[in-house]
Amino acid sequence: MDKLLNEFTGTVRRAVDDYDMIQAGDKVAVGVSGGKDSLLLLLALKHLQSFYPKPFELEAITIELGFEGMDFSPVAELCREKDIPYTCLKTDIKEIVFDVRKEDNPCSLCAKMRRGALNDAIRQRGINKLALGHHFDDAVETFMLSLLFEGRISCFRPVTYLDRSGVTQIRPLIYAGEQKIANLAQSLNLPVVENPCPQDKGSKRYEVKQLLKALGQDYPDMRSKVFGAMQRLPLPGWQPKENWRLNR
Repeated sequence: MDKLLNEFTGTVRRAVDDYDMIQAGDKVAVGVSGGKDSLLLLLALKHLQSFYPKPFELEAITIELGFEGMDFSPVAELCREKDIPYTCLKTDIKEIVFDVRKEDNPCSLCAKMRRGALNDAIRQRGINKLALGHHFDDAVETFMLSLLFEGRISCFRPVTYLDRSGVTQIRPLIYAGEQKIANLAQSLNLPVVENPCPQDKGSKRYEVKQLLKALGQDYPDMRSKVFGAMQRLPLPGWQPKENWRLNR
């Protein structure tokens, strides 16, 4: 298992180095949703912390949305085992979005409220970097979402500075594919917390994911080509320091 995590951490380090995501003295928090992506990111950054030439602090923060059946105690136990400070903040986001406002497009408001709660928690702790679990497939899907539904060439950036909070968002998983993450999370027996959100498979993102999956049957390298185009255009913030690299 150590070998598998070593290899994966190498993929994370390439992204961190290519986009200069971490500097010496940074206080980095991982936004842990309980999903496989954020949990594996947390372990990889903890492993990276042990040998990276730029020393940084690391902790984990969960914004609990209020859905029944989501038990984060195994996540807290994992953080104790790995000596990672962990904070789980309970919110009433689910109640506001689904029960009170009954939003037709709940994903947008939910995401906005989660970001607000997370930014508040970060400011209180003096954290300057927020690591998010968006991976290679998320980037390609977001690019296609913007293209197909908004008519824009756009995507989130690997590194984003937020003026209002003074926090920099980093996405160290952008070179890691979703299937690779899923396989490793299963091999490491990570305590994944399933998301019971009713919109999980009813969103535009899910539609794009299914579209790309279907196209990938005939064009297996399509996602890699889209990702490469994003870096070569380049989209704002997507040009790496050196020649772009990809290890899915």
